[in-house]
Amino acid sequence: MTDTTLEELRREATYGGAGREKPREVPRIDMSRYEARKVEIADALWAAATEIGFFQLVGHGIAPELVDEAFLMAERFFALPQPVKAQYPLIGGSNAGWEYKAQVRPSTGTADQKESYQITLPRMAALWPGGEELAGFKATMLAFERANWTLGMKVLDCFRLKLGFAPDFFTAAHDPQSPEYQSTLRLLHYLPMENARPEDFQFWRAGAHTDFDCLTLLHQRPGQGGLQLCPGKEAEALEWTDVEPLPGVVTCNIGDMLMRWSDDRLLSTLHRVRMPKPQEPQGSRYSMAFFCQANKDAVIQGRRYEPITAHDYLQQRIAANFAKR
Repeated sequence: MTDTTLEELRREATYGGAGREKPREVPRIDMSRYEARKVEIADALWAAATEIGFFQLVGHGIAPELVDEAFLMAERFFALPQPVKAQYPLIGGSNAGWEYKAQVRPSTGTADQKESYQITLPRMAALWPGGEELAGFKATMLAFERANWTLGMKVLDCFRLKLGFAPDFFTAAHDPQSPEYQSTLRLLHYLPMENARPEDFQFWRAGAHTDFDCLTLLHQRPGQGGLQLCPGKEAEALEWTDVEPLPGVVTCNIGDMLMRWSDDRLLSTLHRVRMPKPQEPQGSRYSMAFFCQANKDAVIQGRRYEPITAHDYLQQRIAANFAKR
């Protein structure tokens, strides 16, 4: 690109204000009987994506037992002693490994109040905890990663249909058999509030941002809320809506890669994780996100933006979020 500063980074730096809350309905879409109902599902996904950019999936086919097992393993991982987790560090630009309060959003300039462990399959050498530390962890996460990839490809293929792209366009661009694969499963632990002062409730566990990817699939724990959205077409107003964590529901949002590929027909959705309110539980919050990020050698190209490889695009976004401050 002739200009090395992405437009997304310019926008993200302006999103730090508190704004105000606004009720909105988050569409819920039934993915059951996918092949028979694909055109109907594609129409519903397109309407949700163009109107609000966030939607929730039911009938999605990811077994609740697998979700529960993945949450249990995530909580066990984060409960490991810090020196043990530090053996599996997030290495700059790799999007794989463990970090603690390392992500600094351009919108806030301060570190998110969380730790995370990121699984990007081709980059996991020496980053899996061993069986003596966390038996069964790798097997569970490999199964969970693949289940989320499968669901994500169904959703993206519906968008492919509406955009008029070739069959399997997004599936080929997210090929898990390629060494260039860079979709990521991210386990998240938002830190509990301790000895909270009144002013602490005014901040965020994760500052306002859009995602770097094509599509995000998010699993939340009921009773552990805080996620808020602000639709892309309304971002300047900074009016935020709580997204309630519900059992059996996968919450999705459009990311910046897909926004570029669609020439802004699909707008990435601004979101954040607010601090608990004084009357809400103030303990830990756990969530798990799967980011459908195109393979490194995929070229993101439409009519509106200059072409850029998914590798270069992701590296610029990571660098802006994990830069030392």
